[in-house]
Amino acid sequence: MDFSTVRWEEVGKASIETLQILGASGLFTVIFGLPLGVLLFMTARSASTKSRVVYIILSLIVNILRSIPFIILIVAIIPFTRSLVGTATGVLGVIPPLVISAAPYFARLVETTMREVDRGVIEAAQAMGASTGQIVRRVLLPEALPGLLAGITITIVTLVSYTAMAGMVGGGGLGTLAINYGYFRYQNEIMIISVVSMIILVQILQMAGDRLVTFFTRK
Repeated sequence: MDFSTVRWEEVGKASIETLQILGASGLFTVIFGLPLGVLLFMTARSASTKSRVVYIILSLIVNILRSIPFIILIVAIIPFTRSLVGTATGVLGVIPPLVISAAPYFARLVETTMREVDRGVIEAAQAMGASTGQIVRRVLLPEALPGLLAGITITIVTLVSYTAMAGMVGGGGLGTLAINYGYFRYQNEIMIISVVSMIILVQILQMAGDRLVTFFTRK
């Protein structure tokens, strides 16, 4: 293999695009997935018939979205993506399907994490007259923070593999680079560099997430 022929500017550009995709999709995944997960948790534990109906509907939607393979989802919602961001390719074009796919996944992680919060703490806050909003902000989120950080780490690491799949439809980043040059043009050097770059990125993200979880667990 001859790595001297590698166009490193293309590798650098693809790496930056991957980071941009991860940053934007990760941010919006948390913005949409966190309140959805909290709502799932709150409606699931409520004795109200109305809340139970809301939970069943939300749970069904989440399960449906989680069941659709990402490579199918990204193609199926191309018209929606184009109407939303003006394109279905490149960095912008891959963010909506990534968020739609990852937000329900993260919401389930949030719901599961909040189920592990000591019920005694929640009941004590209720006994002191705390409102639902106060319980969420001052009890649930602080108590569940280490688990939420672990969930964010898992979700973002999962998004790395999704960005690679998005390369099949011109999603940009290292996935597109690997497919366009490494696969279609038989440039094995590009394929190896892309794979190694994604492995390093996943390791860095996982280590950073683990450190944050450990730090806030000790606190």
